[in-house]
Amino acid sequence: MTPLTERRGTAPGYGGRRLRRSPALRRLVRETRLDPSMLVAPIFVRPGRGVREEIASMPGQNRLSIDQLPETAERLLDSGVGSVLLFGLPESKDADGSGAWDGRGIVQEAIRELRRSAGDVLAIVADVCLCEYTSHGHCGVVRGTSVDNDATLPLLARTARSLVEAGADVVAPSAMMDRQVAAIRESLPDTPVLAYAAKHASAFYGPFREAADSAPAFGDRRDYQMDPANAREAMAEVLADVEEGADMILVKPALPALDLVAAARAITNVPIAAYQVSGEYAAICAAAERGWLDRRAAALESLTAIARAGAGIIVTYFALEAAGWLREERR
Repeated sequence: MTPLTERRGTAPGYGGRRLRRSPALRRLVRETRLDPSMLVAPIFVRPGRGVREEIASMPGQNRLSIDQLPETAERLLDSGVGSVLLFGLPESKDADGSGAWDGRGIVQEAIRELRRSAGDVLAIVADVCLCEYTSHGHCGVVRGTSVDNDATLPLLARTARSLVEAGADVVAPSAMMDRQVAAIRESLPDTPVLAYAAKHASAFYGPFREAADSAPAFGDRRDYQMDPANAREAMAEVLADVEEGADMILVKPALPALDLVAAARAITNVPIAAYQVSGEYAAICAAAERGWLDRRAAALESLTAIARAGAGIIVTYFALEAAGWLREERR
């Protein structure tokens, strides 16, 4: 039998350094290639006018009023980033999170403004969850001290429908309720669904909860978000969402779950997305501020790792910066 090394083209005379001796050669043989078009920029929208409010725990990121969105969209499109993921901070909250499906809600109005200013060139993905709109900060209807899965499903479907009516291209259910994709698919048979399939109860979400004002008022989300230790369960969630009609699936967070990104890529043919979450972004920024890491190199290396694991779509707060860096590298 032919030795494995010979069958793979790495004979005894193999010398990897021959193809590393210049930037041009390294670019020529690069196996994983990042492109701005695969990046999705998260955007936090808040009430007001003329507001660009810095998020302290996420340097370089801001909460934006709706009138600031056209300029942001133009910068993204000019850089080659063609997709955004919207999160909203409503003026008021209630126990059911009714602002999530309000036809004149903050995200609905943001979608209309982006559609007016950017047309169909920009792909608008709208997060479907209740945590930003509930007074208790949980992702569904609370009964006692727990979230009622089945009572939450029609509210998620109602929210998704409202977002699509406003002009969203894609809805992204992130509440981690069982059968949430099926509920939305029944309500919206023709709408693309990006399902947060393997979403862990992660320690890396802290800065996001500050940015979106969505921290739970009591308890935590471990009874509906996944245990980070469970890989087989994550694949069961992925397959269930695909069977329910998800067009794309998302793994969250990204870097702590690269094995799950690769496993998801291996078991299904739908597009795989990964979310480089707020804590991943903040960690790189904080280390770079202290001179411990090169911000650009660390960000691009982390994004390359996510793509190498199998993600064809990457949600990242580095989207605009990374697109500029990638453009510079190609000059």
